[in-house]
Amino acid sequence: MHEHRCLARLEKNVQKRIRLLALAHFCGGHNRSEITNILKVSRTSVNKWVSDFLEQGLVGLEHKTPPGRSPALSAAQSRQLSTFIEELSLSETGGRLSGHDINEYFFKHFGIVRI
Repeated sequence: MHEHRCLARLEKNVQKRIRLLALAHFCGGHNRSEITNILKVSRTSVNKWVSDFLEQGLVGLEHKTPPGRSPALSAAQSRQLSTFIEELSLSETGGRLSGHDINEYFFKHFGIVRI
């Protein structure tokens, strides 16, 4: 318990700090409902954090990209997309882009599927 509290004090990321505090309470003998009340977080979150820790150790408490979310574009990809949008807006036929157009561009040029 003491180890997790020390890690929480040193942690700069607020979300991870709360996860570490939840873990400290869990290792200190509190049940998940008590942890929910102490930290004012959802029971679902506490269950997930404890399960992730038990399965993966401290690595399980790291931030994860939610499922279905594509990774962010690189700086080069962002510039390429900006150029595409700018050129289309200045063309004689362009100016109007739909979400479908952008998704098609992502897939064709970056292999990314966005919804």
